[in-house]
Amino acid sequence: MAGSMGVLFSPVILFFILGALAAVARSDLTIPEAVGKGISLYLMAAIGLKGGVEVSAAGFSVEMVLAALAGVGLSLLLPLPAYFLLTRLGRLDRTNGGAVAAHYGSVSVVTFVTGVEVLTTGGMPPAGYMVAVLALMETPAIIMGLVLARGRTDAAVHGRGELLRETLLNGSVVLLMGSFVIGVLIGKDGFTQIAPVFDAGFRGMLCLFLLDLGLIAVRRLREARSLTFRLAGLAILIPLINGAIGAVLGTLIGLDPGSVAALTILAASASYIAVPAAMRLALPQADPGLYLAMSLAVTFPFNILFGIPLYSALAQGLSGL
Repeated sequence: MAGSMGVLFSPVILFFILGALAAVARSDLTIPEAVGKGISLYLMAAIGLKGGVEVSAAGFSVEMVLAALAGVGLSLLLPLPAYFLLTRLGRLDRTNGGAVAAHYGSVSVVTFVTGVEVLTTGGMPPAGYMVAVLALMETPAIIMGLVLARGRTDAAVHGRGELLRETLLNGSVVLLMGSFVIGVLIGKDGFTQIAPVFDAGFRGMLCLFLLDLGLIAVRRLREARSLTFRLAGLAILIPLINGAIGAVLGTLIGLDPGSVAALTILAASASYIAVPAAMRLALPQADPGLYLAMSLAVTFPFNILFGIPLYSALAQGLSGL
């Protein structure tokens, strides 16, 4: 319990709560969209660089390969139970079920970054290569979600090349992987030159970004029309199931506790940037208000406030078995 309270009273979480409370109170507090995008780019570049530098220092390993394979496998397979729950319990049609399921197979960069910050502060830092796992988990779920939504129809085949280009060249994927490679190439000595920007200012920028997302999450939830109590419940249940699967898998392949926790957080997170962009292109008939409300307005706050300490405790508990 003490660890959970420590997470809740960390600066990044408190800024998220501030944004949420400001939105609940209908304050006119806002962060300009251009500023929010700039902070997002900064965070992705910083986490990619630092991950690459860590890999450069530690070298490539079997654990890195296993973690990468586990991440890709999770991204491909996690949409399946999510789709079953969404269509059976949530009563969604095939199109919306597939679209939403893709969100829960892919990942949230901000949830991961926040989780890494919390884990590191708590003395359980994940391996640097988990940044590469994060980037690898962006795309497979999109493909699986489309298969679930449309099946092997002509419509699914049509435009496949454009879809793959859209997902593989998505800005977040390019920046994460690109900065990760740069970090590997420059190593710790090269990173020292830019550390005042990408290291010293990281936590402050993350606080501002979480403030913005607190505002956005509550306002998005207020505007949601198609989000039922049943679907809101699934937006909490699915991450718990996915996180448990990720924790067990990470433990079985022999990752350290911090990396198991990071893989658990990745499995439990839900995309609200890359996947919505792909769904708008590939499944324009799906309801964006629904999948954004579930992933951004319900799952994201749950993971930030309660999920991260829960997943961390689960990873620690499994590592002690």
